[in-house]
Amino acid sequence: MGLPKIDLPLFETKLLSTGKTVKYRPFTVKEEKILLMAQEAQEPNQVILSMRQIVTNCCEDVNVDELPMFELEYLMMQIRSKSVNNVITFNVKDEETGEDVQLELDIDEIVLHTDESHSKEIKVNDDMHLMMKYPTLDQVGIFLNYEEDPTNTAFDVMISCIDCVVNGDEVASLSEYSIEEIRDFVDTFPGGTVEELKNFFETIPSLRFETTYTNSEGNEKNLVLEGTDTFFL
Repeated sequence: MGLPKIDLPLFETKLLSTGKTVKYRPFTVKEEKILLMAQEAQEPNQVILSMRQIVTNCCEDVNVDELPMFELEYLMMQIRSKSVNNVITFNVKDEETGEDVQLELDIDEIVLHTDESHSKEIKVNDDMHLMMKYPTLDQVGIFLNYEEDPTNTAFDVMISCIDCVVNGDEVASLSEYSIEEIRDFVDTFPGGTVEELKNFFETIPSLRFETTYTNSEGNEKNLVLEGTDTFFL
């Protein structure tokens, strides 16, 4: 007689960026091992690989390679909540006393933080603007491995997030052009455009958890965790 098959429950959640309903299941021991290895390694590449594998395994009808990074982090949180519980206990080192402080993070209290200055529309001139798209897991991975050529790598990641160019009534999708054509085009931008592009990336929506605690000296401290910090504690 074979071993029995374990049926896992399915849950639903809505993606933050599109409102699309996604079905997912709790992770199994197999996926938990992947997660633990990433936590122990504390290496960005390992974190990225584990997130890709776990969300792919546990979610139905989700293309991980097309998800914005904050959406991927959100799904990871939902999966973790149903796999273990919605509370993560962790330690932080207080900068004033140097002592470890134990805190709790409630996944239900994590919110999507969006800066008021954030916009997916980047003005080039009075007639032209760019429409941006959020970086995906692969693009974040490229950015994390830019040691050999940091300037050009960051630039290529930046322009890869330009979705289309709107020039008057005409819309040109950059997916129809080669990387060389796009680079040449971006090289003609006015200087201020680069600053707006930087602001887009610096203010991208992120998952955020904020809490306060009182250290052993009786002083109240604020703690803010963002992005994968909230999951790979």
